[in-house]
Amino acid sequence: MIAGPQRATILRRAVRVTVAASVGFYPLLYGAGLPVAALYALFAPIAMGLLSVVPGSGPQRASVMLRALPPALVLATLGTLLAVDTWAAVGGMLVIGFLLAFVAVAGPRPAGIAPGLQLFYILACFPPYAPGTLVERLAGLTAGALLLAACETLLPDPAAPSYRERLAAALDEAARGAAPGGVPPQRLRDAGATLRLADVPPAERPAGAGRADRALEQAGRSARRLLDQLATLAEAPSAPADPETTALLGRVAELCTACARFLRTGSRPPPAGALEKAMRGFQADRVRLASGPPGERLPVDVLRRQSRVLALAESARMVEITVDIATHGGPTEPAAPRELFWYAELSTPRLWARRVLGNATFRSVLFQNAVRTALGLAAARAVAGSLDLAHGFWVLLAVLTLGRTTAGATWRAVRLAVAGNAVGALVAGALVIGLGRHTDVYAALLAPVMLVAFALGPLLGIAYAQALFTLVVATAFAQIAPVTWRLSEARMIDVVTGSVVGLLCGLLAWPAGARREVHRAMAGLLRTCAPLVPVTAQALLAPPGGPRTAPETLPGVHRLRLAEAAYAQFRAETPVDGESDRADWHAVLIAANHMLLGAQWLPRFGLRPASGATDASAAWARATASGLVARTDRIARLLTAERPGPAPPPESTPDRDPPSPLSVDLEVWMTSLAHQLARIESSVTPPPGRELPGARPR
Repeated sequence: MIAGPQRATILRRAVRVTVAASVGFYPLLYGAGLPVAALYALFAPIAMGLLSVVPGSGPQRASVMLRALPPALVLATLGTLLAVDTWAAVGGMLVIGFLLAFVAVAGPRPAGIAPGLQLFYILACFPPYAPGTLVERLAGLTAGALLLAACETLLPDPAAPSYRERLAAALDEAARGAAPGGVPPQRLRDAGATLRLADVPPAERPAGAGRADRALEQAGRSARRLLDQLATLAEAPSAPADPETTALLGRVAELCTACARFLRTGSRPPPAGALEKAMRGFQADRVRLASGPPGERLPVDVLRRQSRVLALAESARMVEITVDIATHGGPTEPAAPRELFWYAELSTPRLWARRVLGNATFRSVLFQNAVRTALGLAAARAVAGSLDLAHGFWVLLAVLTLGRTTAGATWRAVRLAVAGNAVGALVAGALVIGLGRHTDVYAALLAPVMLVAFALGPLLGIAYAQALFTLVVATAFAQIAPVTWRLSEARMIDVVTGSVVGLLCGLLAWPAGARREVHRAMAGLLRTCAPLVPVTAQALLAPPGGPRTAPETLPGVHRLRLAEAAYAQFRAETPVDGESDRADWHAVLIAANHMLLGAQWLPRFGLRPASGATDASAAWARATASGLVARTDRIARLLTAERPGPAPPPESTPDRDPPSPLSVDLEVWMTSLAHQLARIESSVTPPPGRELPGARPR
């Protein structure tokens, strides 16, 4: 059921597209006598406003459309010139189809306008080869795009809260959670949930490759982790209060308030490095108290609480650095550890190059989608040209609009579309036979038919949308040239042809969509991050005065980005009938983040084992780290349907209390990680005789 606000959005969009298409079509056809320009003026708003789902407010969408106008003119020109030969058009379609589909790496707005840009090449690359009409085509396209941009500005959708506003509100909640008295844990977790990118409107997601967007996205993840840590601290068994912990929590609250105010107003930034200085002082006191005579050492429960507070202070420090980068374009002071903020000192072109090259792999779902789309469109253009189908661009339009990321979803869309087109073709054929060549009646019908089609189609589903769009096509083409009932026949043949081509591509090119890729990506992420655990443990077990270099985490960060992209597409795909996936993918991402962040902050702030540490405590830490790696590998094997290794022995899991004395910070980190991995393993272990959906034996 579509909610009321969404219905209102669909209705406003239908009105905008109908007005822009009508204002461009009628004057150019009946006033100027330019049928080709009129056709392009009609299809430009449909392509940019209906086929393209550009996220954002009215002014934001208008800006995207105006910036897309020059590429649209170039594509229409290329299509017009390459229409001289079928195989030239096919080659152009292959390259352009891939590039415009792969532009999704740039974020939701470029990805949203890309299907409309595809249509401008598709519309122009079919016979007749008429380079003499190029000026008329470009004029009509320009008129339609400008009219739609004007309608977007005059009849906008309500603006959604920006990600900065969401982040500021979440930090305000974190400040209250860190203050004395706090807030309920569930309220803190609910505040963190508002920063999940899946719950943020696409236009407001910080998905670009530049420093500001990368920093905002990282700030959101850090703020979510901070809120979850505050909730966990509130739920933990009470421990005797100590002034050092209370003071550090106060610093965290002050920083969160200052960052929230800075995000909203841009004035009075938080003092750089103040929290870092407080953390170092806090750590110095911990080291002094933990290494004193046994009778003067702090109780273990107090040390554990301090460890949790120090970890959440590190999350707050990451929020401070990322907010600074997002606002100034770079850190005002050197950001440490540099690996986690590797983008802060790189130029924008280099960041874009990294984004593109990082997704130029068959393991990237964005790359897979681009290849699938390009092959489908090129094959459809070859079929339409070879068979000399009338109005062959409808074949490509069917591939473009009905293709899905999984073969099952494509088949469902094709079934409904063919049924809808059959009904629409019958009604359109009857309309053409009944009205004959009464152009004035078609002119009177076009605008209301467009409004009904563009409003009811998205509300009622694919079948209704295809049926109604067939009526739009019939009433529009009947005004440009004499038509018969065979127009409906041609559209039906073209749509069925395009559906078959799209379905074949869906079956041959990654038919499972992100379902299989998310298993591979999550398994690769765990295998990359797991070795950080023993390396981090070794760093904390090193003798005093030894090196405390943080392990290399950049490969894990890259794997995390690919896994997040696969998970995002997986969440957007329709589940296969009768199939469910029990794996807790969100927990996998959280566990990987836990490994990456712990590997960075523990070598800097983690307590080493107290003086007099026994060999048993060091052996426990090493065995536990090895057990965590083994459990991670077992989970990865379950995800890829390989034969899993044996369960870790009891002595290598942190289910029992460690020998004392041991690094409390290392104990808290590994214990938390073990609990997370246990929950993940439970979710990915299939019932007897079954395997996880999407996994494939090797």
